[in-house]
Amino acid sequence: MNLLKEKFAKYDLPQQFMAKGVYPYFRTIDSHQDTEVLMDGRKVLMFGSNAYMGLTYEKRIIDAAIAATEKYGTGCAGSRLLNGTLDIHVELEKELAEFVGKDDALCFSTGFTVNEGVIPQLVGRGDYIICDDRDHASIVDGRRLSFATQLKYKHNDMEALEKELQKCEPEAVKLIVVDGVFSMEGDLANLPEIVRLKKKYNASIYVDEAHGLGVFGKQGRGVCDHFGVTDDVDLIMGTFSKSLASIGGFVAGDKEVINWLRHNARSYIFQASNTPAATAAAREALHIIKNSPERIKQLWEITNYALKRFREAGFEIGETESPIIPLYVRDTEKTFAVTKMAFDEGIFINPVIPPACAPQDTLVRVALMATHTREQVDFAVEKLTKCFRQLGIIE
Repeated sequence: MNLLKEKFAKYDLPQQFMAKGVYPYFRTIDSHQDTEVLMDGRKVLMFGSNAYMGLTYEKRIIDAAIAATEKYGTGCAGSRLLNGTLDIHVELEKELAEFVGKDDALCFSTGFTVNEGVIPQLVGRGDYIICDDRDHASIVDGRRLSFATQLKYKHNDMEALEKELQKCEPEAVKLIVVDGVFSMEGDLANLPEIVRLKKKYNASIYVDEAHGLGVFGKQGRGVCDHFGVTDDVDLIMGTFSKSLASIGGFVAGDKEVINWLRHNARSYIFQASNTPAATAAAREALHIIKNSPERIKQLWEITNYALKRFREAGFEIGETESPIIPLYVRDTEKTFAVTKMAFDEGIFINPVIPPACAPQDTLVRVALMATHTREQVDFAVEKLTKCFRQLGIIE
């Protein structure tokens, strides 16, 4: 047998869960993503989407994507550095920089490649990168590509962060990298305290706003704006694949730093630029968010209602303060089982198991959109309560 094939031939964990009928991944959706989707020929309530603003089927965004495709074509056939920069790329970067309160911004083809390409270009040998131990996988991969000394602190533990900062050479660059909203648990980084420690130890801060944009702050400007610390945060990154209803990502910061990244971030200069359709869609979504405060209000009304209902029903939901509601299961097999049971009851939720969480923290993740209704939340709570009780997860 070929050595490469032989190396992976014994990997059959997915097949084991398939045989049990509880394999929860790559489920096919036959419609656009909204609060209700078509799957296997039937309607299912969608509580597994990151489209917090509920804009993925908004006609204005679809029209913008179509118009951009008709004007520029389906792709740019090159990187931003060479032949792949369109005027709409530049315009979107200017608007994003203004939106998050920074000098300049760069747009990437995915949010993952922002963290993967930017972080290793900010710190090198003799520097330090300090991460929360629940940072997103893209941050983990980005720091792994850096030659800087890598330190981690216990999730949201500011005493632990300070101890790591105390290990650093005073004159070295010290980059604290943290999610604004933690994507599985739904809680927020303690940015005010992180800023205090930044100033005390002359560090820098990089905040991943993937799940904060469109949700927190004035006009949905993010968690940095929510806490009033935008000026003290050195770099802000965000994605288009959540509230901005598209695909792509960006990083924003001081013009000197962005100038360096524009010419050195490998996942920017060696990656094909984002499609005209995706760029135009993200730009139109940004316009809608900025001018539709009622959407953010609706999101928070349904979020607060759902948080209350799940707590009253006896679910363990941790420290979430966002439209991301973790329902802790704390058992991988039961996590897969409850996901399948919920789907059979007409509820789409996402299972979260290692490496997305610690083995003892497995959960199913409920995510809300501005377009969800109270009736849909009530139905989900009723059905999920039934499933959790059948498995003995809650009383």
